[in-house]
Parts: sequence; C-alpha cells; structure tokens
Amino acid sequence: MTSEYRASFDATVRFSNGGDLSVHGFRVDLPSEDVTEDDIGALFVASLGLLMSEPVTLSNVSVFLEPHKGTRGGPSDLTQSLPSATGRLVELNHVIRSGMVTYPGLPGPEISPYLSRQESRSVYAPGTEFAIERLNLIGNTGTYLDSPYHRFADGDDLRGVPLAKTVDLPAVVVRVSGTGSAGIDVGALAAADVHGAAVLLHTGDDARFGTPGYAQDRHFLTRAGADWLVQHEAALVGIDALNIDDTDDRSRPAHTSLLGAGIPVVEHLTGLDQVPPTGARFTAVPLRIEGFGTIPVRAFARLP
Repeated sequence: MTSEYRASFDATVRFSNGGDLSVHGFRVDLPSEDVTEDDIGALFVASLGLLMSEPVTLSNVSVFLEPHKGTRGGPSDLTQSLPSATGRLVELNHVIRSGMVTYPGLPGPEISPYLSRQESRSVYAPGTEFAIERLNLIGNTGTYLDSPYHRFADGDDLRGVPLAKTVDLPAVVVRVSGTGSAGIDVGALAAADVHGAAVLLHTGDDARFGTPGYAQDRHFLTRAGADWLVQHEAALVGIDALNIDDTDDRSRPAHTSLLGAGIPVVEHLTGLDQVPPTGARFTAVPLRIEGFGTIPVRAFARLP
C-alpha cells in the first residue's frame, strides 16, 4: 500500500465578513509528504467548508505517516469522482480452513473428501480424475454476512438479500484504530457521507483473528451509532472485529437496529488498511439459501 501522510497543526483564520476561528491539534489528510503550509491551510479550509476565509495562520505543524481518515476536500475525497472499473482488487476476507476458530465457542469447519481422486479413477476414462469435497460449517464462519433472518424470524433470509445491497457499493472506511475507545459512536461516523454506501469499520482487531486475544478489548458499534447509520440509510455495514455488537450486551442493539432496517452486516473483515476512506467499491455476495441467516462471503474491494 502507498504510504499516506497526515498533518497536525494549530490554526487561526479570520473571515472577511467578520469573526475568526482558532483550532488546536487539528488534523488533515495530505496528498504527499512534500506539502507547503499554504497547501495545509487550504486543506483545513476545505475540510470545514469555510466560506469567505482570509489566509490561514498555522503553527506547530507536524507531518507524519498515518492512514488517511477521509478528510473532506482531501486526497481521498477527490477519488470519489474517478471511474472504478479499472482499479486493483483486494481481498477483505479470511481464508476458511478446516478447524479454524472464528468466534470462540463456536465449532470450526470440517473439510473432508466425498469422492477422492483415487476413487474417481474407477468411474472415468483412464487418465481422468476428479475430487469432490464435503464442507461442514456453521454460517458464522470466517468472514460472513448476516441477513435480517439471523435476528428476526420474519426477516428476509439469504434468498432475500438484494444484490443492490451487496455488490459494487461505494465504500466508506471509518478508521477507529488507536482511538482508545472500544465503542464506535456517532462522533466517529458523523463526518462521513454514508447514504447508499458500504460503511466499513476499520478497528485493526483483525490482526488478532484466530487467537484468544481477538475476543479481548474488542471494538463494536454502539446502539446510537447503529441508529445513526439506519437514519442516514447506509446500504451495508461491516467490521473487522469479533462482533458488530458489544458482546456483553445480550440485547444486541446494533444487530437489532441494522438488520431490523434491512441493512446486511458483514463481520470479521480483514485488510481494511488497504482501502482508502472513500473512492473504493465493495462487494460481499452471499449464497442464496432458503431458511438460512448467515453465510461466509468472499468480500473484496476495487480500489480507485
């Protein structure tokens, strides 16, 4: 992945129609490491949508390596207008392996031969052989999609998940790793345009997938955050953590709110550090299975 830079600074700006604004420790995404203070000032003004502003005075400027957060008017924001058909594809799902642990306490998948190559030789012409494998797994294995039926008996099962909510969606990546807060609340989401988008919550927890630590200090979407995404009509919500919900809350408010609104949920994503805050396209298509609520998906993004 190409190195991404951000800047931290204090700023003061006056307005030609009166008034002024001062900020401390403000951060913006940068297009490169080699930017001038005038460039940073312009990005600051664009990020807040300030009108009738005079030249910005900056101090305590620091440029550092950090993944872009999606600053409005910044380099990631500008990629939204670019065509998406030719970008590189990146995998965002865990590989399913026999015996793997996805969620502690749930059984791992079992992969075994139904028809081995050796056995098939008696069925086909000399030199012709095939293998047919048997896969025994629960729906909550690897990177999987939850349909409304997972939570609600009268909700749509996997047959009813629309392609329009799982294919080639504009991706909005919300980065919350390193924030010091486990709950992803409205404040982490409110700056993003999520309408009709796949909102992908990048926590960094996927680095611990398959280990006991994956279930510890886990990130989750708060009730208020889920309600906000419903109100702003997100198409799909994904997370690279153990669960979209705080697993200590047995009412599962995020599942209840999102699936109740018909918004599919994809859990246990990985590789979201490869995807910019905006501009990519996301796909995670489930199998169409009657009477089934969750199923592993091959989740991926096409980069701008």
